[in-house]
Amino acid sequence: MAGRYTPKTVLAHLIQRRNQTYSEIVAEFVELGGTITERHLRRLASGERAGTTPQTRRTLQRMFGKPVEELLAPYVPEQAGQVVPAAATGGRITTGNEMEVLDMAASRARAFALAAQTGLGSEAMEQVYDDVRHVAKAYPQRPLPEILGQLVETQDLVFALLESRQRPEHLRQLYFLGGVTGGLLAKASHDLGNPHAALTQARTAFLCADNADHHGLRAWVRGLQSLVSYWAGNPHDSVRYAQLGAGYAEQANSTTSVWLPVSEARAWAALGNADATRAALERAENAWGTVVEGDDLDEMGGLCTFGRNRQLYYAADALAWLPGERETAERYSRQAVDAYTDQSHPEWAFGDAAGSHAAMAITRIANGELDGAADAIAPVLGLPTERRINGVVHSARRVHQALRQSGRADDARDLQEEIELFTRTPMQTYPR
Repeated sequence: MAGRYTPKTVLAHLIQRRNQTYSEIVAEFVELGGTITERHLRRLASGERAGTTPQTRRTLQRMFGKPVEELLAPYVPEQAGQVVPAAATGGRITTGNEMEVLDMAASRARAFALAAQTGLGSEAMEQVYDDVRHVAKAYPQRPLPEILGQLVETQDLVFALLESRQRPEHLRQLYFLGGVTGGLLAKASHDLGNPHAALTQARTAFLCADNADHHGLRAWVRGLQSLVSYWAGNPHDSVRYAQLGAGYAEQANSTTSVWLPVSEARAWAALGNADATRAALERAENAWGTVVEGDDLDEMGGLCTFGRNRQLYYAADALAWLPGERETAERYSRQAVDAYTDQSHPEWAFGDAAGSHAAMAITRIANGELDGAADAIAPVLGLPTERRINGVVHSARRVHQALRQSGRADDARDLQEEIELFTRTPMQTYPR
């Protein structure tokens, strides 16, 4: 446990009051989406260092409920824990992080509104739905470090509500939301390169889907399991999960009826089975006219629905594996890149946009167009570190592999070195 010394900063005092070790605080920090070393944390707490990145500031603020400027201020026992009223600063917020302060205030108001009720009412239920919907829509478009803390907090809220007494009519809704948040955290774990944690979250999400008796949610979780397995290098598992979800998707009439077969297609392509790939892609296309109507999960938007833009990307990604499908792969990749040009489009997703560019680069390498491949992959290599999620890094590595296997590796040495530099700095190692 933390020693009982006189703390130098408010942060050190709060750590001491938690009765936790610094290594335990670091572990909690990482769970909230940040990265910090024990040495860095000790230096902050001792007042030796005050410099922090925006992400570190946000995570510390979530953990301790105070702006970083206050956390790093000298500890004065008689003033510790006091809140400086707005009147003392002329009614102005002086942290320099006004939006973060407003988010904290909204979070506190939400927690109070939910805690003040003996059972969830319609207003409170609407608030929980809105929280989950907000994260689902933000997920594909914003860097994960910006939303991970809110996602973890939302899941904790839903689980806490499920663990308390609720009216029977609200239990199914809460299990549905628990499944959605669990699925989003499965994707987050995958994006951070932790397939074990991703599949653990997915299993819990599927349990929630069972308790909610929601076919669309069951199918969606199977799609996530297929996705995680594909990028983890387990294409047979990816096929199996996609097929396990197919029956649920058909009963749900949701866009998972498209997602599951295109997920199956690219797993078959990774296994080199061109016939199975083409058949799965055809089933996905046919689903639009015969199955898809949309359900309440699709209505959540964002990562909870599967649109035509993502279908184009998945098809391009699948066909890029197959030497005999160069022309078709090039057509799909061009369409996918064009589809993700407009960043204001509701379906825009930076990860899928990057994957589309990588697929285009691979098809151009196969056609001997090294300059064209460099142009295609350039937007990916320019992504800031906080957007270098696991799938994006793996897509870049596939381009590197294609260059090695092209027989023209010497002509593309500079591009290979750029890709190697890119893949050495994935999101989870973003310096702080």
